[in-house]
Amino acid sequence: MASVPSLASTVQQRLADGLSAALPEAASADPLLRRSDRADFQANGILALAKQLKGNPRELATKVVDAIPANDVLKEIEVSGPGFLNITVTDSAIIDTLAARAADTRLGVPFNESAGTTVIDYAQPNVAKEMHVGHLRSAVIGAAMVEILEFTGETVVRRHHIGDWGTQFGMLIQYLIEHPHELDHKVEGADVSGEEAMSNLNRLYKASRALFDSDEEFKTRARARVVDLQAGDPETLAMWQRFVDESKIYFYSVFEKLDMDINDPDIVGESGYNDMLHETCRLLEESGVAVRSEGALCVFFDDVKGPDGNPTPLIVQKSDGGFGYAATDLSAIRDRVGNLKATSLVYVVDARQSLHFKMVFETARRAGWLNDGVKAVQLAFGTVLGKDGKPFKTREGETIRLVDLLDEAIERASAVVREKAQDLTEAEIADRGTQVGIGAVKYADLSTSAARDYKFDLDQMVSLNGDTSVYLQYAYARIQSILRKAGDAKPAAHAELALAPSERALGLHLDAFGELIAETAAEYAPHKLASYLYQLASHYTTFYSECPVLKADTPERVENRLFLCDLTARTLHQGMALLGIRTPERL
Repeated sequence: MASVPSLASTVQQRLADGLSAALPEAASADPLLRRSDRADFQANGILALAKQLKGNPRELATKVVDAIPANDVLKEIEVSGPGFLNITVTDSAIIDTLAARAADTRLGVPFNESAGTTVIDYAQPNVAKEMHVGHLRSAVIGAAMVEILEFTGETVVRRHHIGDWGTQFGMLIQYLIEHPHELDHKVEGADVSGEEAMSNLNRLYKASRALFDSDEEFKTRARARVVDLQAGDPETLAMWQRFVDESKIYFYSVFEKLDMDINDPDIVGESGYNDMLHETCRLLEESGVAVRSEGALCVFFDDVKGPDGNPTPLIVQKSDGGFGYAATDLSAIRDRVGNLKATSLVYVVDARQSLHFKMVFETARRAGWLNDGVKAVQLAFGTVLGKDGKPFKTREGETIRLVDLLDEAIERASAVVREKAQDLTEAEIADRGTQVGIGAVKYADLSTSAARDYKFDLDQMVSLNGDTSVYLQYAYARIQSILRKAGDAKPAAHAELALAPSERALGLHLDAFGELIAETAAEYAPHKLASYLYQLASHYTTFYSECPVLKADTPERVENRLFLCDLTARTLHQGMALLGIRTPERL
């Protein structure tokens, strides 16, 4: 089905037609329509137009209003102030537009079949290391943007640029070669849990680190093993692969707890670009984009200087021949543009790496790998803070394990569900508790602008009041309860009925869903979708308290209010799904 024009776009078109008829010389002028608390919409474009035409804005506004014929969409247009237009639409236009949205499985949201290909780089844990609270935001924000972009028609390629290369692997591999049973499991061939996998890796890392720090001969052997790894020695690579495989068991268990799909083909870590590093350096040096400085291959920038005032370069290759992150990131850009045919590259990475990515993107542009047809964006995110506003740590000052945090969220949410549950079994309480707890963690992250820091406060996250996912989930569950109790009465749109103020407010907000999704996708701003859904649940709460649904005064009004309930539920369900949050039918 074709996308459904929103009321805003319909009103915009009527105003544009009026402008064209009244002022042919201004046919292309934008009415500058926006939502208003004085009416349904306000148009401010005539003020700028009057200045351009050297006319009186109120007179021009009146002329435009007179040129708009009577119609079934615009109920009233009032010329206000120096030439604003306050516009009220008809009740029937609201219901007719919503009925068209309800008839579409996509709720009228446009699908762009000619959209490009976005490679989104997110959820980047490190092999042989535990995931901590710092890994949360990249995973949650990235997964939401994948869903939102795909929903609008973008072809999305997921990339998990895991840390699976570097000097620490020499230490780990050498230790495993000398202690070959450290990664053996109790029952050969049995499934290994994520916790068991991480326990093995943690034990091995601590043991190898202790030996590395205390035994010079082992340290020498470990450093030699790094050279073997980089040279592609088969035995060393086989051991390295064991670490990667063991880590993936753990990663998948954490991502599964986060209710997130991570697939093997999407995991292309630092090691995936090893074969490209020398060529990347050669291309940069031959083109003059990078130059040798004190033996290192560097890219310099006029606007990037250190504290001493001297230029701070992007180091692509170190003076000892080793490669830094820049070489890998630039090779990844070459691969994503050249092989994956990306038109957009989105990196969901900590804001503290902003300078690095600014320099990498500029280098790629100078080299011609990024151009007018390919854009690169860092979707930078802030830090997760504790209730005290400081970086989130344990009492001992340790970084908090992500899995512990998620378990605690589920435990808190289960207590809330149990307190409210009326007819749920223990198994259902556990299931809902998981959905509510994980949803609470995701929503707290996504409802904050990515660039901002936010406080991790589980008490607030699982609250039934305020801007939380639990509030939205309960709104959805309440609607499902009403629909179940409706009996023979079915949702049906009745455009002939007059609407109460809270029905109008709810209807107008429902109609804005398509435009909001487009804006969220274009700006890589999932917090805008979260804000819209919170406002939707708030509008519904007001409607529910002011407008009896099943006890409305006529059968038609019952059906029309059930229609508004049903479309609200569908919009909440779709919007929450795009954020990666479940909407249980019963709570």
